[in-house]
Amino acid sequence: MTLEKENFLRTKLVPCLQRLNPAATPRWGNMNVQQMIEHLATDAVPCANGRLNITDIVTPPEQLQRLREFMMSEKAFRENTKNPLMPEEPPVCVFKTIQGAVGALQEELIYFFEVFEKNPALVTRNPFFGDLNFEQNVQLLYKHALHHLRQFGAEPLVH
Repeated sequence: MTLEKENFLRTKLVPCLQRLNPAATPRWGNMNVQQMIEHLATDAVPCANGRLNITDIVTPPEQLQRLREFMMSEKAFRENTKNPLMPEEPPVCVFKTIQGAVGALQEELIYFFEVFEKNPALVTRNPFFGDLNFEQNVQLLYKHALHHLRQFGAEPLVH
């Protein structure tokens, strides 16, 4: 299953995002399409590829195992899952266009796969799920991407 999820991240996520209507209203949350793509491009993937140097794990140690079990399961993130590290109001867009945000995401994904190909034993720190290897990062990125695609009504594009 990891290979299927890896393939999705390598080849299908970006086209799915490119097909989203930039004016789409989210089913939940207050990010627009570009803010969501920038969230993946500047937070989620850089955390997984090690460009974002995370030192602290915000999850209490006694909850970490249960959270990691959820992460590795096929259960989806709940709608409106709050990220305590993100402001209540989404930040102003960094990129001038959605295409720029998608390009940045694609670069971060390419770097993600390159860094783990060069160092398969690499472990990166996620502030919620702790220290993750390649397989765990692929699972989390996949689950996170599907969550945001569902947020904008793109489930059929994923299959």
